[in-house]
Amino acid sequence: MGAPTGTFAELLDSSGKVVGTPVLLGSDLIDSATHPVLPSSLPADKTFLTVDGTGSVHHYRIYVDNSDDVPGDTIVAAIPLDTVDSTLGRLLLFEIAISGGITLIVVTATWIMVRRGLRPLERMGATARSIAASDLSRRVTPSSSATEVGRLGLALNTMLGQLEQVFAERAAGEQRLRHFVSDASHELRTPLTSMRGYAELLQRNPDMSREDYALALRRIEGEAARMGILVDDLLLLARLDQGRPLERNHVDLEALVKDACADARAADGTRMISAHVSAPLQVVGDDLRLRQVVSNLLRNALVHTPPGTPIEVDLSAADGRAVIDVIDHGPGIPPGQKERIFERFHRAEPDRSRDRGGSGLGLSIATAVVAAHGGRISVSETTGGGATFRIELPRVGAVQAADR
Repeated sequence: MGAPTGTFAELLDSSGKVVGTPVLLGSDLIDSATHPVLPSSLPADKTFLTVDGTGSVHHYRIYVDNSDDVPGDTIVAAIPLDTVDSTLGRLLLFEIAISGGITLIVVTATWIMVRRGLRPLERMGATARSIAASDLSRRVTPSSSATEVGRLGLALNTMLGQLEQVFAERAAGEQRLRHFVSDASHELRTPLTSMRGYAELLQRNPDMSREDYALALRRIEGEAARMGILVDDLLLLARLDQGRPLERNHVDLEALVKDACADARAADGTRMISAHVSAPLQVVGDDLRLRQVVSNLLRNALVHTPPGTPIEVDLSAADGRAVIDVIDHGPGIPPGQKERIFERFHRAEPDRSRDRGGSGLGLSIATAVVAAHGGRISVSETTGGGATFRIELPRVGAVQAADR
């Protein structure tokens, strides 16, 4: 019937005694003393149980069935489970080995993939440490939007670019500050040295003539006045740098331009200084400081152009702004100086006398004042030769609209 070797069967009467001879399949292959250990009381009809065995079989699976032929008799059939247990044991070991191998392969593959994925991050970290230690101009790789690591590289490179720009601006600011302090010290030292020299001259020569005495006093007074103007200019620049608010009143630009031209004609009567007003315009700002801006530009034109050179001042409107053009027909801006003429203490002609060329703060003050009014100042070449300085300021209507 296909039962495995060692299958045991017997018939029990109602009292539990064995009827006949038990059947043991393959008795010639196994020990005849091998049989299941039945419980003292068998359960109800048609029940499967797992019991211990004797001899060479350790466990049996038994089937209990009451006989229909003889009432009260019970048929007990038992199949040895050792082969099944051995197969299950080997299968369990095989599954454990396979599971362990698969787990090891998965862990190894995961480790390799993670290491491969983290390798760009390690390169980024090494590059970042090198950048922080020496060179901000370097960039990390990879830096593309195709992967998350690449997007991280893009973000880091953007941050590094901003840091490089900030540090460059700070270094440039410190360099400008050093130059400014050096130039200011030099500018202040010159009149102080002159005043000290004349004071010592007066002290050592009490019997000098009245003419020499008056000359010394006049020179001391002139140098003191010059130093006072320089200190006032420096103080104004410092206040503008700190963002201190200026006066905010309605300023008539037509009157301002005409007054500035009249002052320039009084200073140099040989010049033809003309004012051209396209329309009466007003701005909101500090009248005194704006007059100082136009006066500085006119004085700059008077100083840096040959005698008799005409100067024009135009007032017009463009794109909601009031535009003031100070036009001269002189030699113009020297090559390479256009970007630097608005720097503090910068002179386009270094050999020019300070008494005639000023301290080099006029254009710097003009730039700062115009910027404080929300405008801008620029310079370009005049058609036919010369320089044109342009001031652009928000008109009254534009300022009120911005405030609203």
